[in-house]
Amino acid sequence: MPFTYRRTLHFRDTDAAGVVFFANYLALCHEAYEESLLAAGLKLADLFGTDDLLVPIARSEAEYLRPLKVGDGVRVEVRPEALSANSFAVHYEVYRSGSPEKLAARVRTEHVCTSPRLRERVPLPPALAAWVRQG
Repeated sequence: MPFTYRRTLHFRDTDAAGVVFFANYLALCHEAYEESLLAAGLKLADLFGTDDLLVPIARSEAEYLRPLKVGDGVRVEVRPEALSANSFAVHYEVYRSGSPEKLAARVRTEHVCTSPRLRERVPLPPALAAWVRQG
């Protein structure tokens, strides 16, 4: 079941034209990703603040369907998907609030668990693997 994240867009999210800057869709989705981990009971500092694990984004893609502007309310649906024992994808759908609500963007990121000490991929930690499975 997807996790839902809601917030209002701020001036800092927009460009000189008054619409959300394309890269800020990724920032918004990353906020939603972090909030979904927190809602699942994962402690970000414990998971990502160690010397033994890095979980970088290895790939990202976005499809922009309609502009968002300052003051718009948005809802971001977050749905993780297992790719392998050491990688996962996160699918996002960004909706502009209103009546009717409108799909504004689809975003996808791929993440890989690695060990900086070993310099190789490692399995997802159990808590992160559980979060991916619940998606």
